Amino acid sequence: MSVPPAQAFTAAHRLYVKSLYRRYLVNSLNWYIRRDLWRQKAIEIRAEFERNRNITDPRALAIVLEQAEAKLAKEAHPDPYRPPLFPDGTKWERNIPPRMFNGEEAHH
Repeated sequence: MSVPPAQAFTAAHRLYVKSLYRRYLVNSLNWYIRRDLWRQKAIEIRAEFERNRNITDPRALAIVLEQAEAKLAKEAHPDPYRPPLFPDGTKWERNIPPRMFNGEEAHH
């Protein structure tokens, strides 16, 4: 679910970086069950983003973002967590209501 980077230093760029940061956090949460261990990883991710916060050269920024996308793709969890009621979750369409028939089909 890679999103192409936006032009540097625009509102779209900020949204892209926020999306990248969130995808990093979600991916790390897929790897850590215990929140206390995950929190340490989240702090490391934040520090990594903060280190690159003041890059002003658009070319250097594009390289950093490209490397971040590649790292995220490489570290993606093979079986990510899906909330139970979301598509592909354990309860997705488990108890869907029966199909309603019109008058003709109901009489067998």
